[in-house]
This record gives sequence, structure tokens and C-alpha cells, in this order.
Amino acid sequence: MADFIFKISPNIVLGSYTITRIGQYAQEYGSKFMLIIDPMLKEVGIADKILQPLDEHKIDFFTFDEISNGANTSTIEQALTLARQAHVHGIIAVGGAKTINIAKAVCSIFYEAHDLYTFIDGASPSVAPLPLICIPTTMRDPFIFSSFTPVIDSRSNKNKLIKNKDALAKLVLFDPNLSLTLTENQTVSMSIETLCLATESYISQKASFFSDMIVEKGVELLGYAMDGSPSLTITTPAEVLLTQGGCMASLASAMSANGVASMLAQTINARYRISRSLVSSILFPYVIEDAAKFKADRIEKIAKILRAAPETASTEESITALCEYVRQKIAKNNLPARLKDLSISIDQLALAAEDAGELDLMNTLPRSMTSDDLFDLLKLAF
Repeated sequence: MADFIFKISPNIVLGSYTITRIGQYAQEYGSKFMLIIDPMLKEVGIADKILQPLDEHKIDFFTFDEISNGANTSTIEQALTLARQAHVHGIIAVGGAKTINIAKAVCSIFYEAHDLYTFIDGASPSVAPLPLICIPTTMRDPFIFSSFTPVIDSRSNKNKLIKNKDALAKLVLFDPNLSLTLTENQTVSMSIETLCLATESYISQKASFFSDMIVEKGVELLGYAMDGSPSLTITTPAEVLLTQGGCMASLASAMSANGVASMLAQTINARYRISRSLVSSILFPYVIEDAAKFKADRIEKIAKILRAAPETASTEESITALCEYVRQKIAKNNLPARLKDLSISIDQLALAAEDAGELDLMNTLPRSMTSDDLFDLLKLAF
């Protein structure tokens, strides 16, 4: 198990209606901000809930919402130019992973002399980043606390990673009410993806006793949210439990590492704009079966914490039960069960496996793997 070094960063606020205090929190980091926001949030009325407290606290800001093509380098360059021209004191990001990744990239290289593609091609930022405040609107984000920022290279549609110099997010506000805008199927697929993210962190070579503790509590909360509490004493709403579990899974991922499903979901999304949560959900049972060959005891523990397997179940029974648990969730909610159901070809998956093989994340997988191994896993799930 890897050595554990404890650092408190960033500040995390989690609770209902925390976004009403964004104006108060933003004042601690400056008075002029760029607000990068998912345009869909305007349609559902969430944008106004962010703008009002900023106005009330006399925060000077302007909005950027031209992010329909995801966190690609063209969009990042556009946002970066606007932020520099406005001489902002910080960025506030409101939305899902693509919104937050754009904001992270802008903050990471805001003060750098070199252009964006210098860092896309492997250089590391050398100066302190611009302060970032994140308000996630989904329950999970594999990279929100990570030392990497995934972006899409507009030149090739490949997923690339920018190495952050320091922890970018100064503050992360998790408001469970924001996830109520998701459809039922989105909530289910993201719940499975969050469980996958937690499991990947648990079986990683970089796992520590602290990341393990975070994962175990996160999985317990996810189980309560997805299946109901075994006790009437736990009356916390499902959306709150999912947000708590998602926050813990995201934290554990940064303390430990992403795994195969998360990495492939990133590269497939970058090339073909297919939902990361659906790809992760489909791959998750195959990740479990693969990990059972060398981390059986850890998979067994996840299954029992989740209550997918009884405490009396053997290791083999627990592994089987966890795979069946995930597949039943997929079937019950009419989610795609195979990658071919996502209208993607095996040739396209081969390219995504090659892209994943070029990422630094390959060095932190639970076992030594090549892009051919990744492709073999994709073929199983196809």
C-alpha cells in the first residue's frame, strides 16, 4: 500500500442550498470573476440561483457558456482569452465534468507565458494557478480533486491530460438540490459510475488507508441511496446520500487513482461524445471480474459493504453477487448493457484503447496493462 500524506485542499462545503452562499464565499478570493456555466442550467432555472447571490454581494462577473462541444482546446483557448482580457481574480465553474475541466484548464495556465498546446503536449505549469471555485451539478467527477485535468485536443479529438502545478479548486460547493435536474436514467447510470469510481480507487496500487476509509463510507452511502436504508433511523433523502457518496468517491479517486473503466470512458467520450457514465456502467462488471483475479478480497469487501452479498457469502459468491448487482441495475432501468448498444463500432473502440494507452494514468492501474489489454476488455463488453 502506498504511503499516505495528508493535505487539506480544497475546502469542501456539502449541503442543501449551499449555492445561496456563493456570493459570501467568492468574496474570500476576489471581487471579479468569470462564471463558466453549462448553458443547460439556464433552461432549468439554476443559473439564476447562482447569479442572484453574486449580485447581492456586489461581485463583478461575466458569464461564459459556449461549451456545447465539451472541454476541447478550442473552447478552452476562447475562455482563457476572455479571462485574461478581463483580468479576473478567479473562475467560478457551475456544471458537470466538461464545464469544470474547462475552468480547471483556464486556471492552470492563466499566468503562464506558453500557449495551451505546450501543456497539452506534456509540459508542466510552473506558476501558481488562478483561484477556482467549483459547483458540480452531478454527483461525481473523477478529476475534480485530481492533479490532472482531462481535455480534448481539438487537433485530433484525443483525450489529453494537463498536469496541474497545485490543487486548483480552492472551494467546492456540493448542493444536492442541483442533481434533481437529472433524469431517472441519468441518476442511475451516474450512481453506477460513482460506484465504479470508488471501486477503482479501492483496488488501485496507490490506495492508502485513508482513501480506503473514504471509499468504504462512500460505498455504504451509495448503497443506502440506491437500495434504501436497512434502518428507519436513516431518513436522509436519496439525492443527499448520492451527493455525499459521490463527493467521497471523487476524493478517494484523487487520493488513489482512476482505473480502467474511468480511463476508457474518458477516451471514448473525447472521440465520440458518448456518455462517460454509460460507458463506465457497461464496463464495470468486466472490471470487477478482471480485478477478482488479483484483488478478490477487496471486491468481496465492496460487495458486502454495498449489501450486494450477505456477510456469510464466500469470496467467489460475493464477486458474482456484485457483478449481478450491477447488471440487474442496468437491466431494471433499461440502460444499454453492451457497448455496441451505444452505436459504436469495434474499430472505433480500438482507437479509444490506443488513446488510453498513451495516458499517464496507465502507470497507476491496478495491474500492468497495455493498450491491447484494454482493447481485450472492450471486446468483452462489446
